[in-house]
Amino acid sequence: MYSGEPDNLLPLMGRRIGIGVCAGIASYKVCAVVSTLVQAGAEVTVAMTPDATRFVAPLVFQSLAGNAVLLNAWDSVQPSDPQHIRVAASFDAFLIAPCTMDMLGKLAGGRCDCIVSLLAASIDRQKCPVLLAPSMNETMWQQPATARNLDVLRADRFKVLEPAVGWQACRAVGPGRLPEADELVDALADALAGRPQR
Repeated sequence: MYSGEPDNLLPLMGRRIGIGVCAGIASYKVCAVVSTLVQAGAEVTVAMTPDATRFVAPLVFQSLAGNAVLLNAWDSVQPSDPQHIRVAASFDAFLIAPCTMDMLGKLAGGRCDCIVSLLAASIDRQKCPVLLAPSMNETMWQQPATARNLDVLRADRFKVLEPAVGWQACRAVGPGRLPEADELVDALADALAGRPQR
């Protein structure tokens, strides 16, 4: 349940928000994000990488969002429909959480080999903010490759949310934790505040 100020949720009402879920233990937190967004009046579409489905079943997100979960680029109502282009163009904002080290590398290198990276590559970031919420082990977070990819992504107009510091599933303590659900919701609301409805 959202514990922030109710007025903070106002920018979310009537918005179309995409959520990209990558394979990380912190993906369970995204369930609360989706639920809060829907309760705030947003229309939510969830996309998942293949390995993300090992952590949270697509049916969970489908039930919370009230929409089908996008699992690959090939499932579409009409075979001639370039689904990822149409869906990406409909978003007011797109959040990738947890955004793994692998996903950071894909986005920085322009690779589009899953539905999440494909959607991110199909968005005009001047019109639609794309937020990345990195989540990984502290050692992975501190790798030079991660720092290089983050520099590229910030220069490419992705909004990177700083990870939290604390206990991790690998029994380490340090930076790399996914921010809490309320913080992710607030980040989306902040990104949409003052932007006209599309």
